[in-house]
Amino acid sequence: MHSVAEKVAALKKERNAIILAHNYTSPEVQDLADHVGDSLGLSKIAAGTDADVIVFCGVSFMGETAKVLCPSKTVLLPEPDAHCAMASMCSADEIRRLKAEHPGYIVVGYVNSTAEAKTEMDYCCTSSNAVPVVRSLGTDKVIFVPDANLGAYVASKIHRDIVLWDGYCPIHQCITVKQVADMKARYPGAVVLAHPECRPEVLDMADYIGSTEKIVSVAEECPAETFIVLTEVGLLHKLEKRCPGKRFHFPPYAICTTMKMIEPESVLGALQGEGNEVILAEETIRRAYVPVKRMTDITE
Repeated sequence: MHSVAEKVAALKKERNAIILAHNYTSPEVQDLADHVGDSLGLSKIAAGTDADVIVFCGVSFMGETAKVLCPSKTVLLPEPDAHCAMASMCSADEIRRLKAEHPGYIVVGYVNSTAEAKTEMDYCCTSSNAVPVVRSLGTDKVIFVPDANLGAYVASKIHRDIVLWDGYCPIHQCITVKQVADMKARYPGAVVLAHPECRPEVLDMADYIGSTEKIVSVAEECPAETFIVLTEVGLLHKLEKRCPGKRFHFPPYAICTTMKMIEPESVLGALQGEGNEVILAEETIRRAYVPVKRMTDITE
């Protein structure tokens, strides 16, 4: 009887497939993947892969982004119903309305958005490169969608006013000042690492702010042994692998149940032909490609 991992390995070879997993997926899924990372890193890997099939272990917008970058490849989502709540908070129609209200403004969209919404954006970004993307524009006339917290963080770093949408990540939005204060009291001297999707008042309590990959690199380089990590708990698996002997504490309930829908069995099912293939209209791919490609071209 072959294990799920053995079956996955055999099918990967047979189909010339690559498995990409986001840092928020479960440890079991991360261990199946060829690459584990944040949205920017995984997008770049997808764009450069020689594989014929990309199995994207993440929420639906991630698979869509891979399809935009690699329209000739087969992109599979192990869980077709794994949708990002934030991505549903700002539609293409709503972006068109914002553009009509602010003529001449450049629209920068967080990658956590649908492919259809991306067709109305000028630039796309991730939490890794949001600041350099907006800074590179050299203008104050910027609309940032859909994450208000990330947009506010960008505005604070480049000292510009930005028109913000009111979207948010439910997981990061639920991390409160009181929770962080309680954790700092419980773990005195711990270094606080925060994702910029957190509320501004929570970010004010952090020692370092950055994407999931930035959080990992800071934890590796920092001499401290104890950390408070203000993001989704799936990152713990990579942190413990990369930083043996260090201790990491996460806020209560910092769990994305949508990401956790993805299981090794659903990865296997995708490779067996049961997964949801990402299908996008040619016009959607054509229009979304411009902002997405700009995202992958601008680094930290």
